[in-house]
Amino acid sequence: MPQETSPKVLTTDKIVVLATCSTQDEAHRIARRLLDLRLAACVQISTPVRSLYRWQGDIEESAEVQLFIKSALPLFGRLRDEIAGLHSYTTPEILALAVAEGDSAYLAWMDRELLP
Repeated sequence: MPQETSPKVLTTDKIVVLATCSTQDEAHRIARRLLDLRLAACVQISTPVRSLYRWQGDIEESAEVQLFIKSALPLFGRLRDEIAGLHSYTTPEILALAVAEGDSAYLAWMDRELLP
C-alpha cells in the first residue's frame, strides 16, 4: 500500500503582525508602504471589526480595520517603526505572533518577497 506523504513543514523565523487602523484608507496606505519596502510579503485587510478596550481609564468601543501582516522576525523593528510613523493612533496595536511551522512552498515564496 503506498504511503501517504504530507507537505513538508519547517520551523521558521516568520511572523504574522497584527495591527488595527482607524480607516480603510489608513490600512491601505500602511499595507502599500510595507509591501513597497519589502517588509511584508502579504498584508490582508479585513472589513471593519468592533474593538472594545480600556483607554485612559474608560472602556472604549470603536470600529477598526484589522491588518494581518506576513513578515519575518529580523524585519520586525523596521516594520514596527514604519507602522508607528504612518499611524494616526498615539499607541497603535503592533503585535508580532510567531509562525512555528508552515508549508515549505509558502515560506519560500515569503523569503523571495521579503528583504534578505
